Formats: sequence, C-alpha cells, structure tokens
Amino acid sequence: MTAIHDMTAGELLAAYKTKKLSPVEATDAVIAHIEAWEPKLKALYAPDFEGARTAARAAEKRWQAGKPQGALDGVPITIKENIATRGVPVPLGTAATELVPAPEDAPASARVREAGAVILAKTTMPDYGMLSSGRSSFHPLTRNPWNLAWNPGGSSSGAGAAAAAGYGPLHLGTDIGGSVRLPASWNGIFTLKPSLGRVPVDPPYFGRAIGPMTRTVADAALLMAELSKPDWRDHMSLPPAEIDWSAGPRDPKGLKVGLHLDAGSGLPVDPEVKAAIEAAARLFADAGAQIEPVAPFLSPEMLHLQDLFWRVRSWGDFAALSHARQAKVLPFIADWCRGGADVSGTMVIRGVANYMAIRAATVRATQPFDVVLSPVSPVPTYRAEWETPTNDVHRPLEHISFTMPYNMSEQPAASINCGYTQEGKPIGLQIAGHRFDDLGVLRIARWFETARGPQKKWPAP
Repeated sequence: MTAIHDMTAGELLAAYKTKKLSPVEATDAVIAHIEAWEPKLKALYAPDFEGARTAARAAEKRWQAGKPQGALDGVPITIKENIATRGVPVPLGTAATELVPAPEDAPASARVREAGAVILAKTTMPDYGMLSSGRSSFHPLTRNPWNLAWNPGGSSSGAGAAAAAGYGPLHLGTDIGGSVRLPASWNGIFTLKPSLGRVPVDPPYFGRAIGPMTRTVADAALLMAELSKPDWRDHMSLPPAEIDWSAGPRDPKGLKVGLHLDAGSGLPVDPEVKAAIEAAARLFADAGAQIEPVAPFLSPEMLHLQDLFWRVRSWGDFAALSHARQAKVLPFIADWCRGGADVSGTMVIRGVANYMAIRAATVRATQPFDVVLSPVSPVPTYRAEWETPTNDVHRPLEHISFTMPYNMSEQPAASINCGYTQEGKPIGLQIAGHRFDDLGVLRIARWFETARGPQKKWPAP
C-alpha cells in the first residue's frame, strides 16, 4: 500500500470521502515523515504543526458530517515564504529583512485556506528569490532529497525539496525567471508556471507567477482550480475564466511540436540532458506529433541586459537598507546588487526595451507550434553549497535561457521529469504553450506523464 505521506491529494480526498482515512491521520503521518527528513533537508520555515493539527481536526469533523469546506479540505500543503500568510513574517530569504508578521493572507494563501487545505509550514528560499539555489542568509542550507550533496534549485528551493521528499502532496512556489521550474526539474517533480495573471499575485510584477509544485499533474490541476480564482489585489490579473482544470490528457497526434535544444545563450546543453529531451520528443513523434526544430532566439546580449535590469531593480532595494542590514545579505547577492549601482538611465531604458524584445522574440519563435519542448535547465543539479551552476557572480543567469523568456512573454510553461543522468540526477522537460493556454499545457503534460514510463522511487530519509 502507498504510505500516507506519499498519497496524492486526489487519493487523500477519495479516502476522506469513503472514511478510510481522516485528515487528522493524514496530517499526523505527514508531520511524522517531515520530522524524519527535516533535520537533513532544511526545507521549511515557520512550521506550525499544532496549527495544522487544529485545522485537520476541524476538517475531520466536516468530512464526518459529509460537508467538506472546499475542494482541498483536509489536504496538507506548504507555501513558499514570500507568499504571505497572516501572522507569519515574510523574510524574503534574507537576514536583512525586519521580521514583521504579515497582516493578511496573500491571494494564493487565502484561496487554499478557503478551500480547506491544512497549512503545515512555509518553505525556504534564497535571498530575495534571486538565486536558483538553496543558499540563504536567513534560512539554513536547503538540500536535495535525492542526494544531500546536491542543490534543490530555486528560488522555490524548499518547495521543490519538500515535494520530492513527501512533505504532503501540495506545495506553492513563485517564478520570475524559472523559480518553480528549475527546482521541479532538479527534484524530479511537476510544476506549471501559469500565464501571467492567471493566478493572482500580491504584489504583482513583470513576469512573476505563482505555481503549483506537486508530484503529479492531476494534483497541480486540482490546485490551479483554486489558485486561479479572482482577487482584486492583483491589478495585472486576468479576468475570471471557466476552465475545466480536471480535463484529461490530450493525445499529441496531429499537433505541431517545436523542439528547442539551443537557447542561443547561456551554458551549453549537457549531453545527458539533450539525450533525455530528444527521447521525450521521440515519444511525441511516435504518438503522431509533427516535430520541428525551434531556432535559438535569446542572444547573449539579451541575457546580459536582463541580468542588468534585475541588478538595478535589486540595487534600489539593497541601497535602501542601512549599512548594518546590508551586511546581513548573502555576500553573493550583495555583490550582484552592487553591479546595478552605477548604471545610467539610458542603460536602464535599454533594459526595459530588452524586456519587450525578449517577449517579442519568444512569441515569434513559438507561435507556429501548439507546444514547444525544451530542457528546463541546460545542466543537471549541482553542489548544494553553490549559489548558481556557474558559482560566478559575473555569470549568474547562464542556466535560465530556456525558462526566463516565458516569464517575459507571459506564456505558460511546465516542468515534468523525463529521465535521470547516470548519477541519478533528475532531468526536467519544459512544455511551453501559447499565452492563456494553461489548460492545454497541463493536458499535454498529463499525456506525457503516462507515456514516459515508470519513474524511480521517491527518495526516503
């Protein structure tokens, strides 16, 4: 039998309905599993297990009465620490932040709480979410459950590690350049970065999205049905839409599928990663899809200007700190921020224009296709103690050339495991679709989830 902590949200809900399992039993089992893992993994911030048990007891009573509160009633969940939950400080991954309890839930937190989910804890992230790593000046070093010497990725580092380790079925992360997809790739889980505005975010920003991080596509779809409900606080959000998030897999027969193996910038694609993506594309071809190459469309200059734009943005925040608080920021991030200190107004405007140029180039390159397949990352995961795959503050974004363009273009993009290196490092396949076609991406991912064949057993403590 499947251990309770390994059960999907769908399985838990079915067990609650038939009274084979209660939310209290599920929550206790997940907490026990977390307590076995967490001393080594360090994926959590502000765990509230007593609060979770109280919420689980309330859910249990509702299920016993046959009146569940919502679609997630009694299902354990973790939430990335930069998604506010009332009463919990939001350190943004850095020791430089003054710890003030959040006055209210952010939109995503409010939706899952309203749906009855049992919030176990927040999850870790690096300083200001600007690293693809488990390194932080505030949180302990978060590690990858597949091998504690490996990096979980980031910035949704704790969420990615927690999902792979079995800290319950549901986890929320955020993504502005790859921050749900990179940890999904390196932890072997599933995620969707939705179209910009599909999931309300507070505060909203260019390219920033909140996505479900789960072991299965069905659980991500279950979460999307709640997360995509409207919230006035996101002035960039999309209008409410009737979307059947539970729709089944879509057979790729007859689809025009792009295969993008050269980003045009950043690190070269590792041979094992390339082979895994090509093998995934063959499954699509064997099922009747028409596969065509996608030419490189993100130049080194575009990548450089995006880096500069984010440095200037972060320098504004960093410069506003007192010297004492600046000294608490992770040195790598502090050095990176200083790279934006003396940038001219003309260069800043070039950075803004580059944002639009990346957006246009991404749409132009992907428009002819129903979906585009690519690596999530050109390289597998790397040493846990490093900040980035290059570990070089002068080349910090060399691994996001496949992910970041879809933040700029506002297109949905998923990461789903498609294989492992000889060392056992998971490899993520990115499936990107047209803007607003979040459901289409999920349905194709559901097909691939079955077509890809058996996966390795999840890591155990």
